[in-house]
Amino acid sequence: MLCLFSEKLTKQKLIEIKNISKSYKGVQALKDISLEVKRGELFGLIGPDGAGKTTLMRILMTLLLPDSGLAKMDRLDVVQDFKKIRHIVGYMPGRFSLYQDLSVEENLNFFATVFGTTIEENYDLIKDIYYQIEPFKKRRAGKLSGGMKQKLALSCALIHKPKILMLDEPTTGVDSVSRKEFWEMLKKLQKKDITIMVSTPYMDEADLCDKVALIQNGEILDIDSPKRITEKFPRKTIQVHAQNMYKLINDLRAFEKAEAVYAFGQFVHYTGINDETECNELDNYLNKLGHKDVLVEEIPAGIEDVFMNLMEK
Repeated sequence: MLCLFSEKLTKQKLIEIKNISKSYKGVQALKDISLEVKRGELFGLIGPDGAGKTTLMRILMTLLLPDSGLAKMDRLDVVQDFKKIRHIVGYMPGRFSLYQDLSVEENLNFFATVFGTTIEENYDLIKDIYYQIEPFKKRRAGKLSGGMKQKLALSCALIHKPKILMLDEPTTGVDSVSRKEFWEMLKKLQKKDITIMVSTPYMDEADLCDKVALIQNGEILDIDSPKRITEKFPRKTIQVHAQNMYKLINDLRAFEKAEAVYAFGQFVHYTGINDETECNELDNYLNKLGHKDVLVEEIPAGIEDVFMNLMEK
């Protein structure tokens, strides 16, 4: 019986969004958005700048009113129950918004006091994060590095022990080491029964989530686990590298069997109009055109490949 009760709790929907739309001066930021986040999930909202991620986050955080649709946080309506919601949700906005003239310790004490708690009462929840910045607790927040600001903001968002943690592009502008550390912290928080929704423009971070929603121009392109999303990709993906990237892209796009060619860092990802293109065929084609240091290999499709494909539809 206890096992069934535990399973029911795990499947409980903590975030429910139904047909949410929002416009700014005639520009539609969100178009009929619907999604659900279950208790204990780490849910990713994945999309580029201007996709509508921040607008959706602000509606869920009761900072914006939707034009239409419904949204609930732990069964509380974001419009009618906004005061109650603010006590069960921790929020870390995209821009560092703590008091820059206050010290690390003063900021944390302030947020604890606002929520009627103390650092000591919930220290267990933040200790793995806070101990890294505790040696600098007397330093002003404005003088911290990007990674340390990130840890302080997360500590302040957690100090009242929220059920739901909302993080709007938390890793933007921080170094790769800090990004890795941050996601490790999120995984540990998830084990403490905190439901997490995080938005990010970084496609590689999608694989770190249990479930993701791909969003572009205010519309949801797909919602599923990262694994299932990539399994849906309809074409064989070939990764190509050569010395002259600009010429490589143009020559691949001119190849008679090409459907899509996009730059991915130091590589180019190629998909054909069908799966008939072989790696050796592309290799021979590029070598005949004078390309140097050609590397051609078939790879599994990634989230970014799927995203680019969905945008073309």
